[in-house]
Amino acid sequence: MLSQHDQHALTLSKFVLLATREMLPGWRHACLKVLLRRQPVRWSISRLLSSTAVCLAATPKSLRMEEFPCEVIRNFSIIAHIDHGKSTLADRLLELTGTIETKSTGLNQQVLDKLKVERERGITVKAQTASMIHMANGKQHLLNLIDTPGHVDFAWEVSRSLAACQGALLLVDASQGVQAQSISVFHIAKERGLKIIPVLTKIDLPASQPERMAAQLQSTFGIDPSEILHISAKTGQGVGAVLRAIVDRIPPPSGNINSPLKAFMFDSLYDRYRGVISLVSIQDGIIQKGDKIASCHTRKKYEITEVGVMHPEEVPTSSLQPGQVGYIACNMKESSEAHIGDTLHRVGALVDPMPGFQPSKAMVYAGVFPVDSNDFIKLEESIKRLTLTDRSVTIQRESSTALGQGCRLGFLGTLHMDVFRQRLEDEYDANIIITAPTVPYKIIYKDKTVMISNPTEFPDTSDTSCKVKQVQEPVVNASIIVPEEYMGEMMNLCFAHRAENLDHRYLDSGSTSEASARAILTCTLPLSEIVTDFFDQLKSRSSGYASFDYEDGGYKASDLAKMVFLLNGKPVDALALIVHRSAQHEVGKKWVKKLHKVIPRQLFEVPIQAAVGKKIIARETLSAMRADVTAGLYGGHYERKMKHLENQKESKRKMKRIGSVDLPQDAFFDILSTKSN
Repeated sequence: MLSQHDQHALTLSKFVLLATREMLPGWRHACLKVLLRRQPVRWSISRLLSSTAVCLAATPKSLRMEEFPCEVIRNFSIIAHIDHGKSTLADRLLELTGTIETKSTGLNQQVLDKLKVERERGITVKAQTASMIHMANGKQHLLNLIDTPGHVDFAWEVSRSLAACQGALLLVDASQGVQAQSISVFHIAKERGLKIIPVLTKIDLPASQPERMAAQLQSTFGIDPSEILHISAKTGQGVGAVLRAIVDRIPPPSGNINSPLKAFMFDSLYDRYRGVISLVSIQDGIIQKGDKIASCHTRKKYEITEVGVMHPEEVPTSSLQPGQVGYIACNMKESSEAHIGDTLHRVGALVDPMPGFQPSKAMVYAGVFPVDSNDFIKLEESIKRLTLTDRSVTIQRESSTALGQGCRLGFLGTLHMDVFRQRLEDEYDANIIITAPTVPYKIIYKDKTVMISNPTEFPDTSDTSCKVKQVQEPVVNASIIVPEEYMGEMMNLCFAHRAENLDHRYLDSGSTSEASARAILTCTLPLSEIVTDFFDQLKSRSSGYASFDYEDGGYKASDLAKMVFLLNGKPVDALALIVHRSAQHEVGKKWVKKLHKVIPRQLFEVPIQAAVGKKIIARETLSAMRADVTAGLYGGHYERKMKHLENQKESKRKMKRIGSVDLPQDAFFDILSTKSN
């Protein structure tokens, strides 16, 4: 029998053993070693060792990276339109190669999607890397997979991921066919010279039409139908053929083990204990723990503290060889030091830097303010921490007389903005107000050019003293793929949003009776028109069948004006808008009615006005709360009542003259959280 003290100690050791399963491998071994060293021999040591064996069995085996020369390495990415099954295929590939265990009941779902927002929404927001070991043609092959996002807002993530690859799996839904983003990612991969393996997925669906979609791929991309793989990632049907195609069709990377170290940094993430973790693709040479490296971009020097691969979690290795993709930790404390597209080399052995990436450009700006102004410091710290894992967000401090201190953030698109907001609320418990999204405008003066993203800084173009020569707004080259019967609706939608250069062509003939022909509609749209409710209307008017993609189209001159909202004659800066003059009356009326609903009544009459320059274009009047001052008068001459009413009227005039209307925070929240902005 064990004593009570020993029983407590044994229970504690079991708890620690269970806890170590969640630790990183290095920490797990260290904790188990210390624990076993401290236990008395008279314990039930066999039981303790059996628990230890379970924990150690859960530890991934150490990989000998020198066993994988360039000839057996395949670096590839999965690219597709949103919701075409990229993450599902990644799950099946990880299972088939034994990287993750197959569940006895149910399926592994979104293994590589690690963020809460990704699992809740069922979308991929951040590209994820995983290395797999696969036996093919009698050799062990190292397959490096990168699962990419599908939404147009995260196209920058896709282009970065493809820089570390030699091939790509182009997924197309067999029931939906080629979509707008399918065309976009195909051309990105082609420009980089990648070998593309076309894959038709979801063939198990009753609505799937593999033959028709194969003909569509041939007509759109010139792909030979005999090269197209037919799979169902959900059931696993045909996934083995995908692995064979990866090994047989995708070329191995080139690299020389004897050349000086050259590593290409294509992504980074932040760890609060180890600092910046950089994801690198080794072009030449070897990188090992203890090596001293330098950055071609910043010229700063670092010492490697850890190298490894994502398998799919971090697994430390002794080195990374040419052609391999992995991570390095080097005590890099500031995320800004990890320049995406940078080339790393050994100190003292300079190399020619590789061509990097075009830096991400913010397309949409919004002000973020705390609901309680006392929480600003906490909010700013939360935003800074979150941007360590999302490098494409730009930050600038701003202040508003109505909302107090806040930050002006730049995003890649409206979905990116919404995801960032949800991550702030989920991960940092932030309670925030986000202003209406705006786009960056170019103001050309007679002697200078200024970029403005905050409506409060927009000049009054009708004022000749401002010396504004021209105002330009950003435009995008949009493409919409839609069934033929919805073409009229889509054209009306585009024209209602100031589209120009409208053109269309048919993707397929629609020879089958149950499916109509599909057309691709191309046009030039102002970016400000698509950051509000354009996408919602697109899906609504096409019954969900239309898909939308866009790319930057530069700047174009436009007739724009700043709209200001006045409460009792005083402007509310946080509600300022930049509108096109053709829509100013409609927008002014809509916003004035919204304000009329949410502003609490005052003791005096409050005029709510929308003004462009010095001209009032819309008005609503908020009636005053009125006390019944004649309630105590019974009988007598009617002039007694009139005297009391005149006194009340005079008091209200005085209140209106000196009174101010404070728009409460919850009213701001009601206005800015609605989508009809």
